Amino acid sequence: MKNKKEIDQILDSLEELYPDAQCELNYRTPFELLVATMLSAQTTDIKVNQVTEKLFEKYQGPKDFAEASTEELESDIKVIGLYRNKAKNLKKMSEVILRDYNGIVPNTKEELVKLAGVGTKTANVVLSNAFNVPAIAVDTHVFRVANRIGLAKGKDVKVTEEQLRRNVKIDRWSRAHHLLIFHGRRCCKARKPDCENCKINYTCEFFI
Repeated sequence: MKNKKEIDQILDSLEELYPDAQCELNYRTPFELLVATMLSAQTTDIKVNQVTEKLFEKYQGPKDFAEASTEELESDIKVIGLYRNKAKNLKKMSEVILRDYNGIVPNTKEELVKLAGVGTKTANVVLSNAFNVPAIAVDTHVFRVANRIGLAKGKDVKVTEEQLRRNVKIDRWSRAHHLLIFHGRRCCKARKPDCENCKINYTCEFFI
């Protein structure tokens, strides 16, 4: 595992590669980001954005989602993976936000993970992007890249997040999340990583 100075250097290199790294889900409000992130599990951001373009026109906020039938929600997101379970969770989540939070998305991890369908990763995405709270959301890309290049040595996403929180300076948490995702999607892919053209392969334990 790299030391903090080496990790800073790696992140600096990734900053140069991906200066525009940011959340690639389209949203206008914290609630829309919450919905989009819930839909993104095992689904590409491109597909989610295609669905939410129409979804957010039809459903303006938690009240509309809560009042819709589960069957209608299923129909509206049917092209998304795991759509039945996601539709059920969207409805339950919206009902709780209306009942317990006056229709406003809570801005703490403790409250977010109480919502149906919201795990640690989703909560961290919302905290970081909607509320500017330092957070590292560990999805499959972050998990893979962080462990390959030595930012972490975690056997699962929970351990990886804990290690990243220790190894990366807090003011770089949110930015590091986006940089690792961009690198994972564009270069350090799961099955066929482009190691030969990777700009940080000199530090990558997977390549070396």
